[in-house]
Amino acid sequence: MLVHQFLENSAQKYPDRNAAWYQDKWMTFSEIDKLANKVGNYLKDNGIRRGDRVALLYENSFDYIISYYGILKAGCVTVALNTETTSDALQYLLTNSGAKAIITNGSFSKYLLPAIPYIPELQHVLIHQKDLSPYEKLKRINQIHLEDIYKKGNSSHPNVRTIDIDLASIVYTSGSTGKPKGVVLNHLNIVSNTRSIVEYLELNKDDRIMVVLPFYYIYGKSLLNTHYFVGGSVVLDNRFAFPNVILETMKKTETTGFSGVPSTYAYLLNRSPLVACRNRLSSLRYCSQAGGHMAKSIKVALRKALPEKTQIVIMYGATEASARIAYLDPTCFNSKMMSIGKAIPDVSIRILDENGCELSHDKEGELVVRGENIMLGYWKDPKTTAYKINGQGFHTGDMGYRDSDGFLYITHRKDNLLKVGGHRINPIEIEDFLMSTNMFIESVVVGLPDELLGNKLVALVVPLVENFEPNVILKKCAHGLPKHKCPKTLLPVRTLPKSANGKID
Repeated sequence: MLVHQFLENSAQKYPDRNAAWYQDKWMTFSEIDKLANKVGNYLKDNGIRRGDRVALLYENSFDYIISYYGILKAGCVTVALNTETTSDALQYLLTNSGAKAIITNGSFSKYLLPAIPYIPELQHVLIHQKDLSPYEKLKRINQIHLEDIYKKGNSSHPNVRTIDIDLASIVYTSGSTGKPKGVVLNHLNIVSNTRSIVEYLELNKDDRIMVVLPFYYIYGKSLLNTHYFVGGSVVLDNRFAFPNVILETMKKTETTGFSGVPSTYAYLLNRSPLVACRNRLSSLRYCSQAGGHMAKSIKVALRKALPEKTQIVIMYGATEASARIAYLDPTCFNSKMMSIGKAIPDVSIRILDENGCELSHDKEGELVVRGENIMLGYWKDPKTTAYKINGQGFHTGDMGYRDSDGFLYITHRKDNLLKVGGHRINPIEIEDFLMSTNMFIESVVVGLPDELLGNKLVALVVPLVENFEPNVILKKCAHGLPKHKCPKTLLPVRTLPKSANGKID
């Protein structure tokens, strides 16, 4: 089975069934499938071949869903791009991936236009923007309005021969060097993981998920794929800055599921009328959480705030695992609240020591995972791939243990990556940016526990001058870094502690 067949099979079984809600409108499976065919045929007819990379820079929308499956129908590889971006970030990601085309929204032109001259392999821009003249000035770039493809395109199936071991997606995540790493997933990886998630969540065609997580995030994308696999539907609302609006959308569309990271639930509990709405969320069958550790206080409060029949499913995963690795059966929520549960179907998890030996119950080691969902490797990075994947499996970098009942617990990260609002962040990347301002002798970025974000970023810096103004640097960060990578606080210090080898301790 192939990923785009999730959509195609549902369109064949349930052509007139509502598949996606966005901005008070519904689209059916048939409508989305036909438009995805048009996107796929445009790519195919304009020199984009099987295995070519096509980037997708778009907020959650009908266009995103159509483009995602359209790229796959053309036999191409989707390159998921974070919408919280900069021109420099786009230049690196598009060059590194070798993307030949990008599908985007006009709101990102301010970042994309300055980057294009430095991206030699990029040939096509498919964009939702009325005025294409800025792109027309770039002579080597073919540009077209997405609406023109929808109106004039060929809606028959592109019929590009693809098999399940062909590449499907490259998803970029933070790397140990400070540069994003491209996680390479084939169709088999994603299909295998999708089947497992569908099985343990018991999803069916009547399920309707409220999506507030971005689709470029592997967790968000899994919500789309799992529901289209069973003929269910997705409700898209990008206004989570106003949580009360999300609750109104859930009531109006009668969603049966909601998924979030720890900060999602913290905001719902503290900045929305969730408790007051409890009796009006009668259709809500389950809520799922992944994306890092969620404080016990939030879990307890959430259980009290949700309808009694609503199940809470705690999950654990990684981009490298196509999304999901373990889940806690909701019947064990109260008794094993701080556990990540057990391995999902068709996945094995072992706790290994530094010598690769499996440890007994209650002994701490690294979680090492095997399964068809595990990535092929990191794009153009064989060294890091070999470090993370070997004959034992995928080394998650998470340390933990298994209790006598077989339930897994995470204790800490083996490396220094920080989880902030569901994002994995490498502090080295932020430290490098701070040093690039030429205002500091040294800097170090740390994560302090935060109930909303999991961690909040704090930078300790040794300034070159005494009249140092933190707000000036924070503004530079806001312009030069994605929002989720900006330190919340800058603390000037006279010196930073060092270990015996001279490294910052």
